[in-house]
Order: sequence, then structure tokens, then C-alpha cells
Amino acid sequence: MNNELTKQDIAIMQQELDHLRLTVLPDAIEEVKRTRAFGDLSENYEYKAAKQAQNACKKRIRYLERMIKSATVIEDNTAEDEVGLFDLVELYFEDDEECQTVSVVTTVRCDPRQGRISKESPMGKALLGKRVGDRFQVCATENYSYFVQVRSITKGEDDGSAPIL
Repeated sequence: MNNELTKQDIAIMQQELDHLRLTVLPDAIEEVKRTRAFGDLSENYEYKAAKQAQNACKKRIRYLERMIKSATVIEDNTAEDEVGLFDLVELYFEDDEECQTVSVVTTVRCDPRQGRISKESPMGKALLGKRVGDRFQVCATENYSYFVQVRSITKGEDDGSAPIL
């Protein structure tokens, strides 16, 4: 399965990968060696904790390597007046009579609590390419949908502030 990532997503992942390989993993290996010298490994909590930390680091390295290797690089080719990736969009939800500001991001940057919605979500799919004033329906499930209107679009660039999970 290919992950659709931007160049910025890959650069941030590569930066984290380099940090893990060059700093965190050597420190974890050294901690395992240090705690192994404490004696009986069956009753050595420090050793078990150090091994768990080392394994977690290795797991994260493998995850990032797979993500980068299988990535499909995407670019935002939307027009200046259309909703694209990383744009801040003010939406009016008709059912609730409320406005909310969201940004459509790649799946690995998704955090709905922070207003970052995945481009793969029903809202993200419906929102991409819309213009100010467009009214559209979001089909969340077969039985539930709602209407939304685009109030404003602020073009944005991916600043890398959104964490990659």
C-alpha cells in the first residue's frame, strides 16, 4: 500500500529517522549494556525497561523506513481560489448554524481535534477543490449527511508544525 505524502512529510520523517538512528538508538543500546551489568536479568527492572525503550525505538525506525519507502509523493495543484492541501478554510455548518476553521492535510497529519482533517475523510474528499460560496453535501454514512458552505479560504503552506504519527 502506498502512502500519499508531501515532500514536507517525507523530509520531516527523514529528520526524525536520522535523529532516532544517530542519537536515540545508540543511547538506548548503551543503556541496555549499562543495566545488563546490574546482575540477575530475571529480576532486573532497569534492564527490562531499557530493552523496551530500545525495542520501541527500533519499531519506530522500521515504521518510518516503510512509510518513506512506500510513499507516493503528491503535490497540491489547486487553483488560487480553490481549497487545497494545508489551506485554512472557514466552513459554515447549516445544521448547527456554526462556523469552524479546518485544514485538509495528508492522512499522517490528520488530527480532527486540531482542525486538521484527512484528505481521505468524507469531509476532506468533499472539500478539496471547492471555492468560497460553494455549498456542498458531506455524506458521512449511508444514513447521515449534512450541508456545509465555504465561507473563506486562506492559502497555506505546510509549515511542518503538524506532527506525524
